[in-house]
Amino acid sequence: MIALLAVAFLSVAILPQLWVRWTINRHAADRADYPGTGGELARHLLNRFDLAHVKVEITDKGDHYDPDDKAVRLLRQHHDGRSLSAVAIAAHEVGHAIQDGRGERALQARQSLAKLAMQTDRIAFWFFLAAPFFGILARTPLAFAAVLGLGVALLGVRVLVNLVTLPVEFDASFGKALPILKQGRYLDEGDLPRIRSVLAAAALTYVAGALISMVNLARWISLLR
Repeated sequence: MIALLAVAFLSVAILPQLWVRWTINRHAADRADYPGTGGELARHLLNRFDLAHVKVEITDKGDHYDPDDKAVRLLRQHHDGRSLSAVAIAAHEVGHAIQDGRGERALQARQSLAKLAMQTDRIAFWFFLAAPFFGILARTPLAFAAVLGLGVALLGVRVLVNLVTLPVEFDASFGKALPILKQGRYLDEGDLPRIRSVLAAAALTYVAGALISMVNLARWISLLR
């Protein structure tokens, strides 16, 4: 039973990320028919949507949009590359910049919760560390359960962040990036099925984290029973 649970946990943790990487790498070859790089496309789209103040930068920490620093950050292969993946990911991150520029509540909620979760994760760690000692000092399992329960509640914030994140990511891909690429005729019609798969991969980057956080929460909840 333990072995099966371990396999299930590893599948939840690893398989979504493997699919994301495989999909992005599959379309990572530069295309001679693309007129610009991912970074150039991002800059063009930001200017087009009156977001000239948003920077486009190279990063080694994963493609993302930073709403605090107002920056679209792309891995070098996506910033400098002319691949289908570079185009899709650049458009996806610009989608987040558009969400931010329009003041969309879902993105604002995600950012507020993410900052809160950074604090609650740290506090939860200390609660879990202290729970056995409280149980011993109080000489009752209720003290242990109470402290553990508080830790579980704090972990629930991280689950909430991941649940809020998913619709934000899908909107950046399919509510923003895909219509922009289609309507602006930035790609040939024949590329659209492939661009959809890369945009799905970009949106699903956070799925593994969401699933892992829910598995961890369920594991801790089971200890309270």
